[in-house]
Amino acid sequence: MADQALLVAVGLSVGLLLLLGLMVYYLWRRKKKKKGRSQYEELLSTAPSVPACTAPVILVSKESWTRPSEIPFTLPPRFTSQNHADPKNEEEKEDKEEEMKMEAQRPLAHRGSLSVRMWYPVGTVLAGLYSSPPLNEVVAPPPGMATRLCFSVEYRHSTEQLMVSLLRLANLPPRFHGNVTLIEIRLLPDDRRPRQAKARGTGPDPEFNDCFVFQVSGVCVPQSTLSVCVLSVGQDGKRHAVGRVLFPLEGELAGAGRVLWRDLETEDDTQCSELGDVQISLSYSPSLQRLSVVVPRARGLQLLTEAGVCVQVSLQIHTQVVKMKRSCVANSENDPCFDHRTTFKLRSQHLDEACLRFELQQPNPVRSEPPALLGVLVLGPFMYAKGPQLQHWMDMVNTPQEPVQLWHKLRRAT
Repeated sequence: MADQALLVAVGLSVGLLLLLGLMVYYLWRRKKKKKGRSQYEELLSTAPSVPACTAPVILVSKESWTRPSEIPFTLPPRFTSQNHADPKNEEEKEDKEEEMKMEAQRPLAHRGSLSVRMWYPVGTVLAGLYSSPPLNEVVAPPPGMATRLCFSVEYRHSTEQLMVSLLRLANLPPRFHGNVTLIEIRLLPDDRRPRQAKARGTGPDPEFNDCFVFQVSGVCVPQSTLSVCVLSVGQDGKRHAVGRVLFPLEGELAGAGRVLWRDLETEDDTQCSELGDVQISLSYSPSLQRLSVVVPRARGLQLLTEAGVCVQVSLQIHTQVVKMKRSCVANSENDPCFDHRTTFKLRSQHLDEACLRFELQQPNPVRSEPPALLGVLVLGPFMYAKGPQLQHWMDMVNTPQEPVQLWHKLRRAT
């Protein structure tokens, strides 16, 4: 019994010691938490309060703070707050506003500035890049003259860019005054798809004020020709050809950037060439791979005999004659009517390699002798033709299944 009482006494003493230790530990932890919280509140109370809507403030040291005006840093107007404290007097406020205006107008002077408005001058436009010759300086030709096109051409060697500005037309024929005027511009011989400009009004002198940029190397510029075709679109949607201007880019583009006037070459011109003119109509069907040729008539021919006139059409690929056809002999007149129609089989991949050769001939009474040659005309890509002859071929390629009819001048055989 004595042993049991001793064990119970020892157990109770150990339990009391453990309980006492837990109470001491709890009190120590509580005291430590209160001490840390008081230190935290003390630190918060010593730090200065920063307003919510002020300019950026930078902490320099633990106990010293700088004013916003002492820091070379500004924000764009849309980020600044409207609740700033007013200056002491109105003069200081006006001085600061003048400084801000001068700083905003100042160019990028140095790269070390922290001013956002000096680093990023948003809204500034270089007007020189978009300037065009003002229309009030363009003197229009007097009425009654031929239809003329006003434009300017400039080549920039540093960027290899050809700048073409279309300004206006003058003396448009009266039948086109109420229609919409369009201009199709190409840089031959490379461009197949024309770039189009639409007039901003109607009447005899429609205005355009459009600029086109062509990327072309300086080596290819002398070999290029600027083609400008003027079209008139009626209320029914049909296009009527007014005329065209072919401007060869030869030499160093003398007078580059100046305003130029050029007369439109029209189909109504009655002035014939030295050997005469011939009218040709071309159309090509990509699906059928067929080239259709029509020779309606000729004018102003210089006949050598009274044996009549015929036209011979030959299709050539490089130097090889693929097929040749000859019309019937028309009456011996200076303006004969042939109405000769023929077709050739031509694949699409050969359009850049083939050409058409037209020869106007007078049969020789002696069959053993060759016919007398009145003139020659060649229509084809840039390998064979240039000027109106090249333009006619390109128009045929760009408008498939639509006939393109033009007058061409005959040349002597070489």
